[in-house]
Order: sequence, then C-alpha cells, then structure tokens
Amino acid sequence: METDMRAKGTYTVKKWEEKTYEQISPEMKMTKASVEYGFSGELEGKATVEYLMFYSYVDPTDQHKATASYVGLIRFDGTVAGRAGSFVLEDNGTFQSGAANSTLRIANDSGTGALQGITGTGIYRADREGCRFELEYNLP
Repeated sequence: METDMRAKGTYTVKKWEEKTYEQISPEMKMTKASVEYGFSGELEGKATVEYLMFYSYVDPTDQHKATASYVGLIRFDGTVAGRAGSFVLEDNGTFQSGAANSTLRIANDSGTGALQGITGTGIYRADREGCRFELEYNLP
C-alpha cells in the first residue's frame, strides 16, 4: 500500500560551475551548470545536478538582476524518512528578481535501495533568505 508523505527541509549549494555555450546577444545567453547541493531536514544527503539555462536578460554587474529559465536533472542520494537510497528529480524553473522557483517531478523508475518505487512531485525556492524545498511522495 502506498502512503502520501511530505518532506520539507533546506539545502545549500556546495559547488556551482556554469559555462556559457551560446552568447545570443550581450544580454542574452545559454549556459550549462554543474551543481552540487547538500540537503538537511526530512531529506538528508547530497545531490548532483546538470542544468541547461536560458538567460533572457543578463546584467553583467549584478547576477541577481538576471532573468532566466532552466531545466535540470537532480540525482539525490541519501535518506528520506530514514530510508536510504537515491532517485532522480526532473527540475523545471525560473530565476527572476533574485529568486529561483522550481517545480520537481520524481523520474519514473529512478529510485534505488530502500527508495525503490518512489514517486512524487515537489517545489523549491532559493532566494536571499535561503534555499527551501518541499516534496510530496509515495513509497511502496
């Protein structure tokens, strides 16, 4: 029997390496970012991410004034409600006014270990006050 569960917590950026692969105009570009996060709270562990990003506006003097949209694949490795394993999240988001907002979906059949069969969706927000996430999930 599956149970609807909710996990909340925070995360920190451990590594962010971003490179431009297409400069469309002085204010517009496409980039790829390789990122590592550390999670704490009801999800405990680490995650690696590959993002593809489109900046519709870039301010070279202040990156927080940029406007962008992005997609990414996040591989979380750690524990959820004390169950150890990993899974992949599909991330679709925007960055505007200094805040990143994303919707997440657990990729089908991506769970390993005690998280095998995990499904669900979530959100996260990263801004000057920190990085917070919320995940609604089912585990068989």
